[in-house]
Amino acid sequence: MSRKVVELAGRKLSLSNLDKDLYPAYGFTKAHILEYYRRMAGFILPHLRDRALTLKRYPEGVDQEYFFEKRCPAHRPAWVATGELSLDDGEPMTVCLVNDLATLMWVANLASLEIHVPLARAASPATPDSLVFDLDPGDPANLFDCARVALILRDLLTPLGLACSVKTSGKKGLHVYVPLNRPETNFSDTKKFSRLVAELLQKNYPDLVTAKMAKESRPGKVFINWSQNDASKTMICIYSLRAREKPFVSFPVDWQDLEELHGRDDYTRLEVLPDQAVSRAEQQGDLFGEVLVKQQRLPHV
Repeated sequence: MSRKVVELAGRKLSLSNLDKDLYPAYGFTKAHILEYYRRMAGFILPHLRDRALTLKRYPEGVDQEYFFEKRCPAHRPAWVATGELSLDDGEPMTVCLVNDLATLMWVANLASLEIHVPLARAASPATPDSLVFDLDPGDPANLFDCARVALILRDLLTPLGLACSVKTSGKKGLHVYVPLNRPETNFSDTKKFSRLVAELLQKNYPDLVTAKMAKESRPGKVFINWSQNDASKTMICIYSLRAREKPFVSFPVDWQDLEELHGRDDYTRLEVLPDQAVSRAEQQGDLFGEVLVKQQRLPHV
């Protein structure tokens, strides 16, 4: 069993099982995972700051059992920042806040390969910072179809004065984010607006899009999952790893690149691995940074 004690900004952290291969079909150990999150900390931490973490832990690797943890583990180090949320029955729940490198590394050391967070911050859980269109292709639909829907969404939203950003899910879909960052925003409005838009696209592109939750409606179409705009839901964080055969990353996509990729019918550039993610982020900066700061107002619906 490999173990190492490191010090990060004056905080000591014991890292364990460093040689454990958590992506056995690819050969990506816990040490590789920790190094990836260390190198990406400057890009991912702003998107995690003050948001209630949901851990998705794979202690034996991506091909074995996993479990979710919404409550911040009682064995957490004293320096891990926490917040308080209320469950549906009013019971308080302590959640982890990943606000610094040491906490990010602690989370990765727990084999929480995927990092999921809500659209709102813990201090204002009813106020989403963004609206999201979660594009999920039903076989045999694929990323090409998601790219087409994402571009349609952008062209629909632009005349409404709404800028948006797109990222890969790290799996087979795309996520289109509309930054809002206004204190009066609420989930009732974002869910209503996203559903109306999804149903409009379903009406105008019936062979391509469905807004219906029923799984039997999804084969061969892109499901726009408007229901993600809810205080109880989480999304995979930008720059998070995904638990697949290979450690693909949820990564931002430039709109021009999406247009070019769609035109070439080549989506391999959308399947971003850790080394590629670090290299691109270091060269291009945070292409998803606007989501954190741009203020927009939804039109009245």
